[in-house]
Amino acid sequence: MATVYVKPGVCGLNTKITAKKKDLDEDSYIIELHIESESDNIKRLAEVLTEVDGMEEVFTNFAKSGIYKLGSQCGLHVACPVPSGIIKAIEVECGLALPKDVEMTITRD
Repeated sequence: MATVYVKPGVCGLNTKITAKKKDLDEDSYIIELHIESESDNIKRLAEVLTEVDGMEEVFTNFAKSGIYKLGSQCGLHVACPVPSGIIKAIEVECGLALPKDVEMTITRD
């Protein structure tokens, strides 16, 4: 199981994402998602985004991403880092990436 914690910044509405392979078969990439958040929009997303084909989702582009499409329908702000966190959790659970923290440093000069 892969877990990603997202602290999205100024909104302060933290999210926990867990991704787990549905089947132990190494050729299966169906991923079950469990998303907990303080954000009402992410809670709406969590209700409809419970399972994905990990290989399909990881290797698609932004315009075709089911995760980004659902996020848009659920009212997520375009800069929300949660969809990216979901995809990172899927990558790790599918064995396509190592668990490594991602960091953004935002300053204003």
